[in-house]
Amino acid sequence: MSDIFFLLLFETQHFNLIFSPIIISETGLDIRIPENFSPDDSDETAIRSAIERTLEEKASLLSQLDDSSGLFEASLWSAPEEEFDAAAKTVGVLSTTDVNIRSLRELITYGLKGMAAYLKHASALHAEDESIDAFLQQTLAATLDDGLSADDLIFAAMETGKYGVNTMALLDQANTGTYGNPEISEVRLGTGSRPGILVSGHDLKDLEMLLEQTQGTGIDVYTHSEMLPAHYYPAFKKYSHLAGNYGNAWWKQKEEFEAFNGPILMTTNCIVPPKDSYIDRLYTTGAAGYPGCRHIPEESGEPKDFTPLIEHAKRCAPPKELEQGKITGGFAHSQVLALAGQIAEAVRSGAIRKFVVMAGCDGRAKSREYYTEFAEALPKDTVILTAGCAKYKYNKLDLGDIGGIPRVLDAGQCNDCYSLAVIALKLKEVFGLEDINDLPIIYNIAWYEQKAVLVLLALLSLGVKNIHLGPTLPAFLSPDVADFLVKTFGIAGITSVEEDMKLFFGN
Repeated sequence: MSDIFFLLLFETQHFNLIFSPIIISETGLDIRIPENFSPDDSDETAIRSAIERTLEEKASLLSQLDDSSGLFEASLWSAPEEEFDAAAKTVGVLSTTDVNIRSLRELITYGLKGMAAYLKHASALHAEDESIDAFLQQTLAATLDDGLSADDLIFAAMETGKYGVNTMALLDQANTGTYGNPEISEVRLGTGSRPGILVSGHDLKDLEMLLEQTQGTGIDVYTHSEMLPAHYYPAFKKYSHLAGNYGNAWWKQKEEFEAFNGPILMTTNCIVPPKDSYIDRLYTTGAAGYPGCRHIPEESGEPKDFTPLIEHAKRCAPPKELEQGKITGGFAHSQVLALAGQIAEAVRSGAIRKFVVMAGCDGRAKSREYYTEFAEALPKDTVILTAGCAKYKYNKLDLGDIGGIPRVLDAGQCNDCYSLAVIALKLKEVFGLEDINDLPIIYNIAWYEQKAVLVLLALLSLGVKNIHLGPTLPAFLSPDVADFLVKTFGIAGITSVEEDMKLFFGN
């Protein structure tokens, strides 16, 4: 098969746009940040630079082909920068006129973007799978093929879910193979008297390098938002200066980053446009970047040098304490499976009536307060299974336990949603069930971004039905596509807490 060059623009979550030229060929997937990328550039300037680099790489690849007649028009397109604006008006989502084809292409594309984000984290730990890379290539190409019907694209979407499971398993193997299986752990919420560095995002390798370089410096390192689950891995427990978790979900950055006093490192995404009061303390690395923030570069094969953050931290006051106490997590699949007998007995005895999967994303919209109210209203004989930053809606509510089993079992990041699938499949085996939908599990997921779309497709590929999504169903689903998902898989939205309690648990 001929090499095909794609420019994949993907948000790994909410605000900052990651732009990476991606070469997909028979030899695999190569994701690279443009050498001339500068986080001090405006977003438009950086994206234009990435497009130019992409066109140069594409021209080089095309020159190696004997026959390019079988490639899509998009693969052959090229233009000078002054023509970018005019070209931008002719492409994009709305250039697909058939609303159902457009909807399915978007569903697939968001799933693939989530897959690409998972692959990026796995690649940082040298984990790769050529079959997943090949699927990405073929399915990206399929979104350009006008000869494919809606049925063909539905099949491609389900295959995206299937390969999504494989991708999440690859990342899980990379994380656990490098840092050990997560363990039940108590994480401190308060602060100490030493200067600190706050780390947010998903990249565990960046945290590891920073911890190595800050040993013996008198600086404490704190996690924020999606980095909280780092405390669950055995490999990170050896760092006594990994002092605890500071703050909550990504959307509270402006208040929490200002109060932290020390430098903040964004390893991936979720950058909320910073306030002037702390933008000089906000550093980015990897594919993350924001105008006005200092960027920690990466030399191929070399550890990143976090000296600028370390020296900056030494000049800062200790973080202002936001709260005290501890929270418990570390309930990834290995730990939960170790408790499988205890859990199964609790279910058989009636002590646990149902499990409620409340994974996904948090957000600032008032409608997302539903998830806090829903967790508070759950019957006392239910257990929440969670992963992702959605947990910040309820992980500090002190919902108690059932026979020593906490009522909130936190598996980790959105990167750890694979654990929720493994746990469900294991429970199916323990109870000797033929159908995964016969398990006493409710799915009430808060979606926001493309990893959540991939998780949804992955669950559908495993045969899970009757998943509820909120606060609203994805807007990119056309009425016909939404109707197909509702009729085929029982996909539904949420209503009020009171009505949903009646739906899930009766009167």
